Amino acid sequence: MIDTPSYADALRILGCKDGRLVKVVGFASAAERTGWALAGGGRLAAGLNDMRDGIVRYGKDVVRRMPELKGGVDRHTRTERLAAAHAAIVVSAYFEALGEAKLPFTLDRLDRGEKISHGVPTPERFARLVAELLLERLPTPEPHLPYAETRRAVERAFLHMSEALAGYVGGLSVWDELSVDDQLLLPRMLAEGPPAHALRIYDEDYRSLALDSHEFGVRSLVTERPPPGTALSRVAWLLAELAPPRVGDRPVIHLARMAANALDQPLLVAGKHPEDVTLPLLGEGYLTPRCRVAELTRYAAPAERAWWDDRRLLPDPEAFLVGHLTSLRATRAPLLVLGEPGAGKTKLTEVLAARLARSEFLPIRVELGAVAARADVTEQIEQALKGVLDEQVGYADLVAAGDGAMPVVLLDGLDELLQGGVNRFDYLEHVQEFQAREAGLGRPVAVIVTSRTVVADRIRFPEGLLALQLQPFDDGQVRQWLDIWDQANRSLLARRDLKPLPARAALVHGDMARQPLLLLLLALYDAGGNALQRDHGPLGRARLYEVLLRDYTERETGGARRVAIDQELVLLGTAALSMLARGRQVLTDEALERDLPALCHGGEEDPGDEGERIDWVRKATERFFFVRRNGHAFLHSTFGEFLVAWLTVYALRDLDRRCRLAGDEPLALVQAVDDDLLYAVTSHSCLAERGPTVGFILELLAEVPAAVRERCVTLLAGTLRRSLHERPRRHFTGFLPVRHTVPRRLAAYSANLTLLIVAASDQPVSVSSLLAGPDPLDRWSALTHLWKGNLGHEGWNGLLTALSAHRVIDGGTEDVVLEGEEGARSAAGRSDSTSAGMSAGMSDGMGDVVVAVATGHTPRHRRLLDLLLRALGEGRGLPYRERVRILDELVRTVAVRSPALHQALGAMWAEDGDGHAELRPLLRAVLADPVDRMGAWNALVKAGVPEMALWEIQQHPPSGAEDLGPGR
Repeated sequence: MIDTPSYADALRILGCKDGRLVKVVGFASAAERTGWALAGGGRLAAGLNDMRDGIVRYGKDVVRRMPELKGGVDRHTRTERLAAAHAAIVVSAYFEALGEAKLPFTLDRLDRGEKISHGVPTPERFARLVAELLLERLPTPEPHLPYAETRRAVERAFLHMSEALAGYVGGLSVWDELSVDDQLLLPRMLAEGPPAHALRIYDEDYRSLALDSHEFGVRSLVTERPPPGTALSRVAWLLAELAPPRVGDRPVIHLARMAANALDQPLLVAGKHPEDVTLPLLGEGYLTPRCRVAELTRYAAPAERAWWDDRRLLPDPEAFLVGHLTSLRATRAPLLVLGEPGAGKTKLTEVLAARLARSEFLPIRVELGAVAARADVTEQIEQALKGVLDEQVGYADLVAAGDGAMPVVLLDGLDELLQGGVNRFDYLEHVQEFQAREAGLGRPVAVIVTSRTVVADRIRFPEGLLALQLQPFDDGQVRQWLDIWDQANRSLLARRDLKPLPARAALVHGDMARQPLLLLLLALYDAGGNALQRDHGPLGRARLYEVLLRDYTERETGGARRVAIDQELVLLGTAALSMLARGRQVLTDEALERDLPALCHGGEEDPGDEGERIDWVRKATERFFFVRRNGHAFLHSTFGEFLVAWLTVYALRDLDRRCRLAGDEPLALVQAVDDDLLYAVTSHSCLAERGPTVGFILELLAEVPAAVRERCVTLLAGTLRRSLHERPRRHFTGFLPVRHTVPRRLAAYSANLTLLIVAASDQPVSVSSLLAGPDPLDRWSALTHLWKGNLGHEGWNGLLTALSAHRVIDGGTEDVVLEGEEGARSAAGRSDSTSAGMSAGMSDGMGDVVVAVATGHTPRHRRLLDLLLRALGEGRGLPYRERVRILDELVRTVAVRSPALHQALGAMWAEDGDGHAELRPLLRAVLADPVDRMGAWNALVKAGVPEMALWEIQQHPPSGAEDLGPGR
């Protein structure tokens, strides 16, 4: 929860001029700090009755003066005053109801009681009462909560006030004067009378505030379903209701607002637009998304689809966005927007920025994939501003030039930081610190961050974080968007005797038609020859990408043959591979000039004179699929992920082709397999770093004939057995997007070979067959340790997600089985569910490959172990010391290291408040693991163990018996 204003805060924010009311509140505040006597309790003249009159009078004054209070101030000040006004009417409603309640005494009679009652001075009791009534934080309307929920929170506040008042009366001399029946009935009378009447008064006052302040009206709209709209058009209307559009901005602010206004640009800003269709404009073709909303805690699981099923579906997302930006929460914690690839996260930031550009807000879009990943938030904003304004502008200078316009920073693509080799799991906390720092400097700022849903489990959530999840289109939205496509392209397509894609043909493709980007790609593909209208079978996602890329490449190259088209796709795939290796989504001209010829031309100089040399950058980026963003980027990151998968499968089929061609040569049996292209493609990064890449590979391999896949498995197994041996000479050695060590490249190559073997095989793959020869399990263990030690956090975790390993014993012989089932291939086509890769349809669970081998844990045992660890963390039925002993056994004897272990340690750390002496030896043992100390550190911090505590544990050696463990 965020901090909301108390009644005392409201008086300060609104500048209350009622001296007696301010005095009694000041007395209660001082009494809490110093005690009633030092606070001047003996000289306090006000009583409960006087306080009641002042509070009710001031509440009515606030409602009457609301237009005056919110006029002539900036956006944030108005937000604070509205929250303060709400706090004032909440307390005023209760005290008005209290004065009219039928009680066995009057407030005046309470004030005339003895000065000493039941051994405690009455002023001290009064100070405690005032603190409970006026210093407690009060509910405030929020855009993600229906009014009924806010009303229930207000009712709970009223009940708390009645309980405080009952306790106050019970300590006065008046209590002894009441009859026994009145004493018994008083708590019930206070609980049922004033709160119910106060709620009716509150309803009337809230309606009055909503009539005078559109912000309150907007927050009540979130419970209503608006008519379908495009491009957040109602956001502009609602913002105009709050304040007139700004005019007369300074030049730098005018430029920033102009840069944000992208509504008249095509829905996809590509390097080269297709000539035979018209892309709808962003302001016409972007549909307001459906959203679910939740407040995230450390126990939330937003990366899991099922977790969102029980979260609230927002009836009016546009009213929510306006309500959020005009709420206190907006400047105190970021808003996290999650969605699948192609769900429209980036377009949401573009459209919202455009709608904010003419309002009292100052939108600033930051593409996180195009700025320094390790920079702090302010530096990233300034880098983005330089790209937009073409000059260096300090963030503070820009805000000052805004003349009171509240900045809204839109940080697009947090997943690019998390998947780019930079561990920024605490990035949202840094954003919140940035907001707190700016608020302290008098520059409050709202921040919205977007990310893929699948990486949300790698994010630590700060206090008060709200999250939206963008939902797929429903059938009505699919029809609405295709109507827009129809209007834009009917006449153009009619010239070629074609028709726009109808909804019934699109909906055959299920989930693909419900993701905005994929629906657009389906429409583009169908516009080439109405293929989707002729073939009513579902189209796989990888198939859609490939036919679309081939179709446009063929048209842009004037009907080139398949070989030429393959060369173009290799060129695009090389650019995508270069991005993956660098962990970035944007490439410079220099990077492309170096990498493209190194792989596409073997690194050799182009024959001919200087005038005929190939312009590699122009050749690659002039296509429809590229866009300029402080460099060169793909139209969407999923294009890059598909192209890496396509290039990998291309290199695999090239390996098979070369082996078949060499099959009849006399020296074929003694020559090494020519795997140079496959090595160049797969030795820089683990393919599982990007989950969708693995899913695309599965889909592409499913299209390969079974006989070819079988040959490829045999070839890959032999290549894996030789993969760590020295090769004296290779081609494509000039392709070095990033200079890695030899062990790092061999680790990536061998891991990717294993992934490809499991993906191409129709049956489970045993390690004994994979690593034929003596001691296959020892060799397997060496491989897995090589991977864990060299692939980095992203590569190793991606590999664990994509591979399923379990130990088997057959006839007394021990083995490890790697599985890949058809279920994984069918699951691979589901947007970001491909991040689960092969594990989507594999054996029941996925654990650490090394632990599975070392301890003999089958997937069933891993699930039971995770349940045990979860129970230990939650304290189910066992004393704390017993749970610590069990954890000690798992950590030291069984050498368990898993996310569930880290979560259990974090939960028990929060449970133990006495120095944590029992847990320190265990944490020291976990941090002592030399293989992945940083990963363990980050996992423990995310689980709730403070970094300072870990630092102290690591820096200070154990004192004698401490490190022997609990009870030893």
